[in-house]
Amino acid sequence: MITSMTGFGRRQGAWQDGQITAEIRSVNHRFLETGLRLPKTMSAREEHIKKAIQEHCRRGRVDLTVLVQGGRGGSRSLQLDADLAKQYHQALRNLQKTLKLKGSIDVGLLAGFRDVITISDQPADDPKLAALIEKLVGQAIQDLVKMRKKEGTLLAADIRARIETLRGLKAQVAAKAPSVAQDSFDRMKIRLERLLSSEIPDVPKLHQELALFADRSDITEELVRLDAHMIQFDHTLQSSESVGKTLDFLLQEMGREVNTIGSKANDATITASVVQMKAELERIREQIQNVE
Repeated sequence: MITSMTGFGRRQGAWQDGQITAEIRSVNHRFLETGLRLPKTMSAREEHIKKAIQEHCRRGRVDLTVLVQGGRGGSRSLQLDADLAKQYHQALRNLQKTLKLKGSIDVGLLAGFRDVITISDQPADDPKLAALIEKLVGQAIQDLVKMRKKEGTLLAADIRARIETLRGLKAQVAAKAPSVAQDSFDRMKIRLERLLSSEIPDVPKLHQELALFADRSDITEELVRLDAHMIQFDHTLQSSESVGKTLDFLLQEMGREVNTIGSKANDATITASVVQMKAELERIREQIQNVE
């Protein structure tokens, strides 16, 4: 079953007279990228925690934050989220440009936004604390995985429904396809007869050329390939591996076949179905952008 790249997990635990919070979230990303905000005492365990995330997540931007609040024998420190500050700055510049506003965007303004600068308690180095943090982080990761799988189940259901809609439209096109080549032949024959009046030179050769023309309107091959791509798409949806890129590739191939059908079949009914098929493919594309 496919997995979504969007998820969230949060676990808390008591520590001395304070509290530990492990919060992890993930969003869409082309590859796997992890960002960790840990107490300084956990620096040596950073790679270990990254590997724990990599065991469960193959794609997505995954951010983990661990806060230790209260407790005895620690210190307090400021933490700056430079990436978030850059996003706030860019958003303000866009707003300034859109509304044609004057003025400057200074450090004081950016520092006032939520989570740009945070104060955290830095606990003393304690093996028991490190073990508890790793336990909470592991539980938060499991919560994240569960949510990603749940979201993936919903994504798969929606995508399958759209593939079935696509199959229905393809069946409509297939039902009309046998007459397309003959219709093209007949239309061109009538036009040529009008142009050449009643005397048509070399009738057998003319019919041969017309048959070749009609053959170019035959969409049987494209329909067969489209059907094969949809079958492979169904099989891929059932995989537990990271299949987002594979699904995107298959979707591109389906789009190519649909475009060819639309360009070859000079028929109003088929054109209408092709337009609907393209719309469904675009909706599926939006969904699979979130598939791991």
